[in-house]
Amino acid sequence: MRLTAYRVAVVTLLVGSTACRAPGVATGPRPLPAPAAPARGVGTVDATVPTEVAASDTLTGFPETPVVPTVGPSSAAAIADAVADSIRHPYTTADVAFMSGMIGHHAQAIAMARLAPERAGTEAIRTLAARIINAQVDEIRTMQSWLADRRQPVPPANPNGMTHEMGGMTHTMLMPGMLTPAQVAELARSRGADFDERFLRFMIQHHRGATAMVRQLFSAPGAGEDELVFKFASDVNVDQSTEIARMEQMLVAVVLQRGLP
Repeated sequence: MRLTAYRVAVVTLLVGSTACRAPGVATGPRPLPAPAAPARGVGTVDATVPTEVAASDTLTGFPETPVVPTVGPSSAAAIADAVADSIRHPYTTADVAFMSGMIGHHAQAIAMARLAPERAGTEAIRTLAARIINAQVDEIRTMQSWLADRRQPVPPANPNGMTHEMGGMTHTMLMPGMLTPAQVAELARSRGADFDERFLRFMIQHHRGATAMVRQLFSAPGAGEDELVFKFASDVNVDQSTEIARMEQMLVAVVLQRGLP
């Protein structure tokens, strides 16, 4: 009962965070500081919705192969444990979609972070990137194992988005907040302080997409009852919200520094 009450409290907080504001109070994420110079940044992205990538676009700067190896088949014991867990706390198609989509979302964050060692202008950005890689590599393995244990399709950790076939054509879908091909190319071309600013802006956008995915999960009927899905999604929301706040502070410092003569 105590865990159930805790789960209800978390879900209510996440789902109702944008619906229970007083009239006249602005909702949504805080605006980022304006760039230090005009025309920095290619377009804008709504970090709360998926985006389809045009067939002619390519994600220059990211590897074509998965950023981490895909986990192997689950053992009979792991599958049996998952069956028992699912009897106690059934999972839903929304849970599967969340875990599947977040694998690609995490993969792009790792690919972004792997650009930092040779491009960042400060050690703080390189440290942030290393922390993102360490955390999200482990989380990808967790998500892939969860899917494999339940005999669900296990998508590779592809930073270029999720692909599906429709009408004889391959379509690529970016999860909420993921960088567009133009943004990826822009990030890959930048160096020094320019890279630092773009990296922070784009990673904040990316993290906001992840928290939007968590809200969408918990707003789906019956979703988030599986113990691991609930804990993982809750951790993603807390960890990435905390990193957003930290990166916003870093971005202010970078923009101010770039504006100095």
